[in-house]
Amino acid sequence: MTGMMDIRQLRYFVQIVECGSLSKASRQLLVAQPALSQQVAKLEDLVGKPLLHRSPKGVWPTDNGLALYHHARFMLRQLDQALSIARSEAGTIQGMVSVGLPATTVSAIGLPLVRRIRERYPNTLLNVVEGMSGHIAQLMQRGQLDLAVLFSNDVARDLVIQPLMVEELFLIIPEHSTLVRSARKSISIAEAADLPLILPTGSHGLRQRITAEFDNRGLTANVVAEIDSLSLLMNCVYDGMGATIKPMGAVMQEGARGRKWRCLSFSDLRFRRRNFLYSLPPERLTTVAAVVASELKETVRELVESRTWPGFEAITPVQTRTPAVATA
Repeated sequence: MTGMMDIRQLRYFVQIVECGSLSKASRQLLVAQPALSQQVAKLEDLVGKPLLHRSPKGVWPTDNGLALYHHARFMLRQLDQALSIARSEAGTIQGMVSVGLPATTVSAIGLPLVRRIRERYPNTLLNVVEGMSGHIAQLMQRGQLDLAVLFSNDVARDLVIQPLMVEELFLIIPEHSTLVRSARKSISIAEAADLPLILPTGSHGLRQRITAEFDNRGLTANVVAEIDSLSLLMNCVYDGMGATIKPMGAVMQEGARGRKWRCLSFSDLRFRRRNFLYSLPPERLTTVAAVVASELKETVRELVESRTWPGFEAITPVQTRTPAVATA
């Protein structure tokens, strides 16, 4: 194994994997396909193992290639951020920050967070990735995100974890629904189990939380549909197909669409979900990412203190968990 790996080879390799085709990568990179093939061959020779499977339909990474792809993406992103910081004026906060947010969290804090960053740090590119909490957790574990909001504090041991807020879970139905009498402000868990429910699939953390509450009381939910798209789920609920159980964030943007909802609290249990802010370890967290983390926490604080929307609480302060340092 001879030679040295260079940044150009990594950029080419990442683009090829993401395109799934040498010809498509060639067009996007504006590099001749034979030259791309030559660079991949040099990279494979340097690694000493095949990095791509090749077929007439395209290319895809081997196990070794996939591992290299994930690390290369992180390295390239860090390099781009370092160059951006180096080129910026003294004292200017500048660079790209990737933040992973579950859909209901996006609905609750997404717009005020983006507005806050644009107003205060116009040279910062905020990359918001919305997805299911499991997907967000995987991206965070791979180092493809700087920050993420997740609902458990045991996703990864090598990341910094800070308590963020607590969300109350409500039974949500449209204002015009006849499933629950209009005078009712709350509902029991047993009554909720008898209603037609539209919930996320079983792999979703929220669904597991709901199922656990039903199981603890010997109840079986009457689930009529399983939907992981928040927008589609809420459309189905508004269309009268059933009720759902979600935090208030699920309806925080609905007023702008002219749709009105009833959010019934649970009368016989404290139905809550904790939120945690994950970030890269200090030695890997850029200055601009640390600034965005602070602004995200401030956005949440204002949300909790405004009391404009019920169901959000501050978490009782506890010590932030930082990665353990190995000792001899």
